[in-house]
Amino acid sequence: MNQTALRVSGLRVRYGAIEAVKAVDLEVRTGELVALIGANGAGKTSSLKAIAGLLPWTGAIELFGETVQGVPAYQLLAAGLALVPEGRGLFTRMTVAENLQMGAFTRRDAQIAADTESMYERFPRLKERSRQLAGTLSGGEQQMLAMARALMSRPKLLLLDEPSMGLSPLLVERIFSVVREVSERGISILLVEQNARLALQIAHRGYVMDSGEIVLTGRAAELLHDPRVREAYLGESA
Repeated sequence: MNQTALRVSGLRVRYGAIEAVKAVDLEVRTGELVALIGANGAGKTSSLKAIAGLLPWTGAIELFGETVQGVPAYQLLAAGLALVPEGRGLFTRMTVAENLQMGAFTRRDAQIAADTESMYERFPRLKERSRQLAGTLSGGEQQMLAMARALMSRPKLLLLDEPSMGLSPLLVERIFSVVREVSERGISILLVEQNARLALQIAHRGYVMDSGEIVLTGRAAELLHDPRVREAYLGESA
């Protein structure tokens, strides 16, 4: 894990007069799962969108050692970055199969059909509903499809924004099992998640964000037992 998949330096994101992200520094090493936790409105989603090329930003972002200033989102996708956004961002009037095809639209190799079958093996529910419109799926099925669609691009770095939001405990367990499996395959992951305990239990390292700034960082196991994290994000008394 000595190579760097993502390096962010002095990242700032503004919405008019409001600075949502304030000089954030973070990195994700190759093959590493990094959790970014914090309260609602802390700037986590804005950070992910900036990294994915979906928001204007200032500072410096390097993806696999290359600066990405001014690089459009579709080129970042082709370079190996994929985002599973909060709210899933599916093509709701397309079928499950069509959404998976859209996930592979930057690829020109001969393995797309095999990868589609692999996604159906990982998420059997999607195979059962392959001809169903994405907008008619349950919340859990939509989250599975959003993850499968992102994985169809064969990403080297996966950005996940609140994958457990609105899901039942059983489905959360399934989604996090997939996140762990993807990480074990060597794909670098930056995970934004309000369920701080779950995120830190599977991550290698973590960052804590508050009011647009990184206020704590360290190994995930250490953050999990940090009294400040326990009190603010785990609902435990310090």
